Amino acid sequence: MRKLVILGGGYGGMKLLQRFLPNQLPEDVTITLIDRNPYHSLKTEFYALAAGTIPDQHIRVPFPEHPQLSYVSGSVKEIVLNDNAIILDNDETITYDDLVIGLGCEDKYHNVPGADQFTYSIQTIDKSRTTYQTLNGLTKGATVSIVGAGLSGVELASELIESRPDLKIKLFDRGKHILSSFSPRLSAYVEGWFDAHNVEIINQSNITKVEEQALYNHDEKIQSDVIVWTAGIQPSKIVRDLDVEKDKQGRVKLTPQHLIPNYDNAFVVGDCASLDHAPSAQLAESQAEQISTVLTKKWNGEPLPESFPKMKLNGVLGSLGKKQGFGLVSNRAITGRVARMLKSGVLWLHKYHNG
Repeated sequence: MRKLVILGGGYGGMKLLQRFLPNQLPEDVTITLIDRNPYHSLKTEFYALAAGTIPDQHIRVPFPEHPQLSYVSGSVKEIVLNDNAIILDNDETITYDDLVIGLGCEDKYHNVPGADQFTYSIQTIDKSRTTYQTLNGLTKGATVSIVGAGLSGVELASELIESRPDLKIKLFDRGKHILSSFSPRLSAYVEGWFDAHNVEIINQSNITKVEEQALYNHDEKIQSDVIVWTAGIQPSKIVRDLDVEKDKQGRVKLTPQHLIPNYDNAFVVGDCASLDHAPSAQLAESQAEQISTVLTKKWNGEPLPESFPKMKLNGVLGSLGKKQGFGLVSNRAITGRVARMLKSGVLWLHKYHNG
């Protein structure tokens, strides 16, 4: 029997399971999925969990069941590529014939003193739960500072002001306008929404230090009851510790077949992979589709594809509470209820198609 080990049941790992199961996996291949949780979680909705506008079970999707699929619950301690082995945090060793690394990302604190110690996160479902419990326990009039006004920070701020309009929310961003990766029209639309909902935007900020219940913007102290960090990501430390070639962001450089160079049985999918696009759930799923093709040909003894067509993304959608949204679809900017309905539809399809 040939053993495929998948590290992480995120968007890439789930797409691989979906491609192979129930009927596309060769009879002489088994799959072992290693994950900290016994279910797939919808990371794109962690902001809503943290804000308290959706319950926990709404963002959990059960892993599939199949005779050739087994699960190991635990955290990865080390990947030993030269030995085809995975070491877990309990020192258990799991070997593999083929490996897909999909361990996701962590917050990146940019060496800001105190940021890792005194801020809350929405990078994992467990951290989002903790953030929710803290935000939910705030008294009326408390101040919440959100550092980072990319998609995650914007969605968290909008959902939180809808959930807790009694809070004072400050949104800190380094740029002249929030959502710098979007068009000026969309940035202006979202800024207008925040202005109408009394969310304070602090542009051209520079967070130099974080203390308990306080952050420093350009060295000016600003009191905050809770500080949530959404100002950047980096690959999992397990991947950062791998002795392989990486790009400036610490993501692993890959062959056209998504293999780690010099290792013909180790793939990287998702946030840890160096690709042409910024990390996203959509990108991880597209990449997993191509990895499944490579694995199938490899198992059948066929030549591997020399290259793949460039991955194209359908667009990006963001929410502003439960009724409004924004996004880019086929390079066309959309705002309002239509954008929010589209995002809800995409979420519904992903959850119930995979589940």
